[in-house]
Amino acid sequence: MSTTNRLESKVRSYCRNFPVVFTKARGATLEDEEGREYIDFLAGAGALNYGHNDPLLKEKLLEYIEADQIVHGLDMVTGAKQAFMEAFDSRILKLRRMRYKIQFTGPTGTNAVEAAMKIARNYTGRQTIVSFTNGFHGVTLGSVAATGNSHFRDGCGIQPQGTAFMPYDGYMGEGVDTTEYLDKMLTDGSSGLDHPAAVIVETIQGEGGINVASKEWLRSLEEVCSKHDILLIVDDIQVGCGRTGTFFSFEEAGISPDIITLSKSLSGYGLPMAVVLMKPQLDVWKPGEHNGTFRGNNLAFVTARAAIEEYWRDDSFSRDVKRKGQVAREHLDRLVDLDETGTLSARGRGMVQALDCGSGEIASRISHLAFERGLIIETSGSEDQVLKILAPLTITDEELEEGLAILDESVEETMAEVRLKATGKIHLDVQVLA
Repeated sequence: MSTTNRLESKVRSYCRNFPVVFTKARGATLEDEEGREYIDFLAGAGALNYGHNDPLLKEKLLEYIEADQIVHGLDMVTGAKQAFMEAFDSRILKLRRMRYKIQFTGPTGTNAVEAAMKIARNYTGRQTIVSFTNGFHGVTLGSVAATGNSHFRDGCGIQPQGTAFMPYDGYMGEGVDTTEYLDKMLTDGSSGLDHPAAVIVETIQGEGGINVASKEWLRSLEEVCSKHDILLIVDDIQVGCGRTGTFFSFEEAGISPDIITLSKSLSGYGLPMAVVLMKPQLDVWKPGEHNGTFRGNNLAFVTARAAIEEYWRDDSFSRDVKRKGQVAREHLDRLVDLDETGTLSARGRGMVQALDCGSGEIASRISHLAFERGLIIETSGSEDQVLKILAPLTITDEELEEGLAILDESVEETMAEVRLKATGKIHLDVQVLA
């Protein structure tokens, strides 16, 4: 790591928690330069739903490159782009009776969010975007304004503008429907909330700590938006593309967002790619009004099409994701039941599951011990107090069980240390837990 420490900016993040040099990867396994293998419960922060170097996707990608087909084409029409759109329309949109225009933005999720917010503002002629507590939508100036965590907002250098925050589902405690609060704020002309252009929401807040919105809350939010003539944007960048068991995370809620953002696992291979889906009447862009040099990643088009045709040709993959998610949840529930301190709690949906450890120290300690045992798992939440399982959806049952067993051991060791600390027999400081 000496080269990294000497040359790379202090902004680096993941390599601090997993300080080895990785050299190979396949499926749900990473390998470092010493030949040690790690089970990957991070999966590129949700960008590798189909695992590392999926053989079928790799084959299609190598064939495309070998044939000297178009790699960079701005937003010109290429065979790869056209084939992706046709596959996405026929296999994803039409089967769900969804009619959307597709916009290819710059290749990052935050660029898709920026574009979605511009669309809403241009179409409605209004400026305010409503976001939610603990939401994360990116770190460029527009999207970070809709991101709740002060850690990201403070890095702007200027005060983010153009958004208003409302409490997410469960933020005010059980039994409080926060969409009623939003409705009241929108109804009262003296609330101080300007009539918004749009509401942007994650159905499951990934970076915010795997906070899961109920189907009822999402339906109520859609009703409030419709009542007040506000566009509904669903940010499906981290928990879309099958992560919850359905291709879009909002499908089971039965809602129809006006705008959807997708990125991360859309390419299927970890290649940069992002899109905005908008209902046709919202497509009021002038040519080139939101552009970027890399808004047409043809290599990503190739692998994205292959992923759609391989994994979404029927519902068997979807069923398997839900089954594996249930396996992970049962392990977490058992850990919660065994916790004598009452500290731990579990939540999630599909293959995005979480263990809330109550403090960043405990979660970081568990992550550290797990890494030493050969498991990569990250923390999230406002205080990094939540361990987040984002294993590849294609992980084998054996790998999943092995990773969960490592997690079990790491949790049990940490909670034993917590109990000893409570009795004063050992002292755990921040350095030990870092």
